[in-house]
Amino acid sequence: MPTDDVLTREFASQRDHLHAVAYRMLGSPTEADDAVQETWLRLARHDVADVRNLPGWLTTVVSRICLDMLRARAARREEPLDQVDRPGDDDTEPEREAVLVESVGRALLVVLDRLGPDERVAFVLHDLFAVPFEQIGPIVGRTTTTAKKLASRARHRVRGDATGSSDFTAQRHVVDAFLDAARGGDLDGLLAVLAPGVIRTADPAALPAGLPTTVRGASAVARETVLLRRRSRLAASALVDGGVGILVAPHGRLLLALRVAVRADRVAAYEVIADPARLRRLTITVLPN
Repeated sequence: MPTDDVLTREFASQRDHLHAVAYRMLGSPTEADDAVQETWLRLARHDVADVRNLPGWLTTVVSRICLDMLRARAARREEPLDQVDRPGDDDTEPEREAVLVESVGRALLVVLDRLGPDERVAFVLHDLFAVPFEQIGPIVGRTTTTAKKLASRARHRVRGDATGSSDFTAQRHVVDAFLDAARGGDLDGLLAVLAPGVIRTADPAALPAGLPTTVRGASAVARETVLLRRRSRLAASALVDGGVGILVAPHGRLLLALRVAVRADRVAAYEVIADPARLRRLTITVLPN
């Protein structure tokens, strides 16, 4: 039987992996920390003499803990603790969380947040960490076949139709150029990517007090974008209702979605959606690589 020192070293060697799994399942650094700590406590209480594959055992344990947390959150319709009582227009993220968000991808975190607990666990384990379905089934309390179906449904919701529109590349180039210029407060760059007659519409909840719900013309839209450029630091491109759009997701939680119309390699129009009911109705998937 391993000594306590050996177990401590072996657990320490797996801590980063366990946190990576937990963060992708929970979308919250604080809750991921809690899940990893609970995994350590269970290891300390468990007789591991019969455990042949300790890394696999630890992954199973942290996954079950995360699944319980996701199910409890869904039953109470709670948000992760990290997201509670934060201003909706918060333009900052703690440095550690910002690194985590970017390592996973804002768009992926937004879409994962829309999955059911069992789907999320099955997808994360199989598609992101290559855990075989024979191991996933017992974790979610399902058969291997059902675990495969859970991951398949989740994959479709995350990736969408991989054989979609052939002009995604061109659209994405334009949208990413718009985002890059917005992040840099680059007025000339914005004017270069906006069509002269571009129209920006928005839900009132998306705008600071005093801004109109409709703005027309490249100059006016560019000036406003520079004014609100802090939001672009928390934005990422994604497929929104079948077209390349933008998600603004502080801490990986969806705040705003932009449906963007691209014509002749410029942004011809975009709509900023902030109403929670409208956000829930959007079809959002990550862009293909």
